[in-house]
Amino acid sequence: MRVIVQRSKESNVLVNNKGVGKIDKGLVLLVGFHIEDTKKEVEFIVNKVLNLRIFDDKDGIMNLSIKDINGSILSISQFTLYGDTNKGNRPSYQNAMKGYKAIELYDYFNQLLKEQVNLEQGIFGAEMEVNISNDGPVTIILDSSK
Repeated sequence: MRVIVQRSKESNVLVNNKGVGKIDKGLVLLVGFHIEDTKKEVEFIVNKVLNLRIFDDKDGIMNLSIKDINGSILSISQFTLYGDTNKGNRPSYQNAMKGYKAIELYDYFNQLLKEQVNLEQGIFGAEMEVNISNDGPVTIILDSSK
């Protein structure tokens, strides 16, 4: 499982020019699943996301988590995170989990997050316009295989 974490001042997602999710201060998560991922990887990444200390404390040191600041998360499914460009110039997605399986893990991922923070999300498999106001910028790559 691979997740790009971006600290955000405000972000939103549109599908067919209609808003489907919007957050103020928090995290935007671009979420992709590997063909071998299970609930174990999801649980590992959820724990990392919820406890990642990338928000400034009163002294300006990145020492606070999304839970500490009572922030929100915008979760966006993105199978292209497993695009492989080692051969040729067109990415191969053979390591990305098929949609019918990935949607189950994506729903589980969002369910676990929603139990602890305010969560907004895009629509799985949809063509989306994601607007991110990256704060910092702070961008972290989480990968359950490493």
